[in-house]
Amino acid sequence: MGGVKRKHPKEKATLHIRSKHRNRYDFEALIISFPDLKPFVQPNAYNDLSINFFDPQAVKMLNTALLMHYYKISFWEIPSNFLCPPIPGRADYIHNVADVLYRDIPEMLEGDVKKNSKIKCLDIGVGANCIYPIIGEAEYGWNFIGSDIDKNAIEVAENIIAKNAHLSGKVELRKQSSSRDFFKGIIKEGELFDLTVCNPPFHGSIEEAQKGTRRKLKNLRGDKKAKPTLNFGGQANELWCDGGEMKFVKDMIYQSRQFANSCLWFSTLVSKESNLPIVHKLLEKVEAKEVGTLPMGQGNKISRVVIWTFLSKEKQKDWRLKRWG
Repeated sequence: MGGVKRKHPKEKATLHIRSKHRNRYDFEALIISFPDLKPFVQPNAYNDLSINFFDPQAVKMLNTALLMHYYKISFWEIPSNFLCPPIPGRADYIHNVADVLYRDIPEMLEGDVKKNSKIKCLDIGVGANCIYPIIGEAEYGWNFIGSDIDKNAIEVAENIIAKNAHLSGKVELRKQSSSRDFFKGIIKEGELFDLTVCNPPFHGSIEEAQKGTRRKLKNLRGDKKAKPTLNFGGQANELWCDGGEMKFVKDMIYQSRQFANSCLWFSTLVSKESNLPIVHKLLEKVEAKEVGTLPMGQGNKISRVVIWTFLSKEKQKDWRLKRWG
């Protein structure tokens, strides 16, 4: 028997104003969009319909339903060992960088958002899930190049694109052959991007990743001996790398300077607040012309996107006029 029904705020106010996820999940509507979700939905302790967020399969089913219900996707399937990202947080990243991209042309975001197929984005580490291109195309009409070092991830993402006709011609995937490079080997000579996005590996090792998972489980349900099952999955290169998030972002910043005129805005997620001062010092060192930190909140989790450009305000204006018309 369920407990007393809990009162919830009408909206998740920490999510971006244009987010489709500010209201609580409408599981009945999601099941209509994706019937395979139904077996995973049941009343929780407060008598609200929900899923078991500690069950990786349930999380994957919820993600599939959200993508089908909100983002025009008819097929989305990833192997269980690949990262299954939380959709609201990924959508918030896209909405926040859109605010910066359209900062000087706010009419693009007023009322019904105007789609702009002239905008080209680079997703560094697109992963098997292909989430940023799916959301960016659906919400804003953007085109994407997705790069990844994992051949299997590229193959899975290519299958998703092939089985969703509206993504064909809008999303292209490129294999990164060097684990040290972010832009070299991906950005072709003379090629221009309006934006780069990236979700860096968070941890410095598998041990650190498992420790973080244990801590999260303990905080959520007081389970001190919980096995470190990653409910959102994830391959090694998706969750950890030598030096962790800080080294990854540091290397990206230094390399972005070499492509200063190839991209209007570079951006990356920075999960650890303690890394921000170092990130800003590095961006000052490489002489970025403008830097922004975009805070994002999903439930109890706070993260942020750092965004930077090497172009002056005047060059930014020229870029928009030449590329967007």
